[in-house]
Amino acid sequence: MTVVTTHVGGPGAPEGASPPAQGSGSHVQGSGSHAEGSGAQAEGSGSQGEQGLEALAAALPAVGEVQPARELARLLFGCGQERERNHGVWRRLISHQAFRHSPGRSPAQQAALAYTWLRLVNESVEDAESLARDPGVLAGLHEWAAIVDGGGGLCTVASIHYNLFLGSLVDHDRDERRDLSQFTSLRRVGTFLCTEVDHGNDSAALETTAVFDREGGGFILNTPHPGAEKFMPNTSTTGGPKTAVVAARLLVDGRDQGVFLFLTPLSDERGLLPGVEVRELPLRSGAPVDHCLTAFHQVRLPREALLEAEHGRLGQDATLSSAFGNRRKRFLHSIGRVTVGKLCMSGAAVGASRAAVGIAVRYGQHRHVAGPKAGQRLPVNAHRTHHGRLLHATATAYAMTFLHRSVLSGWVRHSGEERAEAERQVAIAKGWITWQARAIAAECRERCGAQGLFAVNALSGYAPYIEGTITAEGDNLVIWTKAAAELLLGHQDSTPAPSPVPAAGHGELSDVFFLRALLARSEAIWHARARAALRRDRFEGSVARWNKASSAALEMVRAYAVLRAADAFIEAVEQAAEPLARHLLGQLCTLFLLDQLGARTGDLLAEEHISADHIRELPVLADALLDGLAPHMMTLVDGFDLPEQFLDAIPLAGGAGIDLAHYAHTDG
Repeated sequence: MTVVTTHVGGPGAPEGASPPAQGSGSHVQGSGSHAEGSGAQAEGSGSQGEQGLEALAAALPAVGEVQPARELARLLFGCGQERERNHGVWRRLISHQAFRHSPGRSPAQQAALAYTWLRLVNESVEDAESLARDPGVLAGLHEWAAIVDGGGGLCTVASIHYNLFLGSLVDHDRDERRDLSQFTSLRRVGTFLCTEVDHGNDSAALETTAVFDREGGGFILNTPHPGAEKFMPNTSTTGGPKTAVVAARLLVDGRDQGVFLFLTPLSDERGLLPGVEVRELPLRSGAPVDHCLTAFHQVRLPREALLEAEHGRLGQDATLSSAFGNRRKRFLHSIGRVTVGKLCMSGAAVGASRAAVGIAVRYGQHRHVAGPKAGQRLPVNAHRTHHGRLLHATATAYAMTFLHRSVLSGWVRHSGEERAEAERQVAIAKGWITWQARAIAAECRERCGAQGLFAVNALSGYAPYIEGTITAEGDNLVIWTKAAAELLLGHQDSTPAPSPVPAAGHGELSDVFFLRALLARSEAIWHARARAALRRDRFEGSVARWNKASSAALEMVRAYAVLRAADAFIEAVEQAAEPLARHLLGQLCTLFLLDQLGARTGDLLAEEHISADHIRELPVLADALLDGLAPHMMTLVDGFDLPEQFLDAIPLAGGAGIDLAHYAHTDG
């Protein structure tokens, strides 16, 4: 077997790292316990492949190595006060009986439950305004909330209330005439109305109007036609009285001043307020929330309803002063909370992905199938066709988490002049993370067979919710297209220049720095292709020219995202202190990088960055990595630190304790 030594800040596997140290975990007992000498075996029973299966099955621990798992959790979630603030409080909260996975509720019950959970979240927070101001704590809330009943309901209402609604209020000028305590105490639930039926990704062109009333000193909010109705926000009376932040076009004496936000009460204890029309939309899979269409009919708002800041302040004489010269920039500044929203959506996708992998790996540990000997039973995790796919998903889930940590840190620490770059990094990461989450959710569900289709096992709820994260706070393809144009047209960023790549045939595929350099070269190749396409046919219109460049530009962004994930992963490996955890993480990082290079080898070979021998070696090395990682699958997912109270409620995660009474029918 190929010997794998991951070149990251130290030697390869510590002594006894693979196979696992003795005593790292007891064998699974119950329906699939091993049956030594159980009977005659079919022809070929002594083959090397069968012996390998038996050896792997014997090596698979039911419980991972404790210290390495703790070190992996430290690398994923941090330590000390930071871990407690960003993750510990939310992990404990979802461990409460009130959040226990319990499917079977009607859509109306699930929608109402989301607000019950929201109030439990609020009770655990000392200061809701501080929560709204802290992107790290907000993103952490979404990571853990996402694993509760598929994540949709709680994540959706929490993201809207704390980030988009309350966050918008605290980011704008404080007006003493506004009583925020009704929102921080959840006497009133906040919602956010921007997107319209006719305006989604082009929301800067929205048509809801807020006309300044000189005589009354306030504004008149109006929906001019059905296409301008606000689309999807949770505006019904479910959950109690609500107030919205509404994006509307400010008109002063007939002059369009651009889109601003207006604080608008929608309902009270008796129902909808005069002039507010709400119609509930059909159920959306993945997020059973009270999505609605909302229209305004000459609704009068006081002067303090306008949210003002440097992007625009309306003087006593109704003259608008702004630090920005055009209406589009004013709009983007007013809805700046969507960037934190992208971090929240990415965090939710990361949390759901780790939960899906954790459930699927545990199922594979406990689910047994016929072995090569008569009467023998082996865990499905003993088979490369099963554990290989889950290990690839595990590697990607780690990469997603480390990238999210890196981008979140960059956003929290950015200075004013770095804002545009920080926003771009968040957008690129959101696209890559949520798309990867989609693939992981599908893979993990499939690895659990028909049982994974049942709501009681949680997996079926993750995929539709993740679809929502792909679209929420900026459709992935649209925000990647914007990032592609910015990167292509010369905006600077903090990603290091491509490292020199050794002459073809001299780099080692087991060296993560060599693999990282190859990824950088791939990004540079697509960058050059996109620029060349953009420069061709200069006399064509801008749309035609961009159409020719956009495919290569999007591949450039994809390579760029992977490169950032690789950097974050390598940094995490270098920070690992416990020897086995460091070794396993190094192998997992190498596997991730090899996965990402697979589709790029043609370009790299053509440009002589790799040799034909590298291409031949790649699948062999990947297989060797899987050999080393397979006995430690439980350790790797134990690092996800999923609460036992959550896992106990998932039959698939309980192995031999699965209660088949949960199912009307099952096979697989």
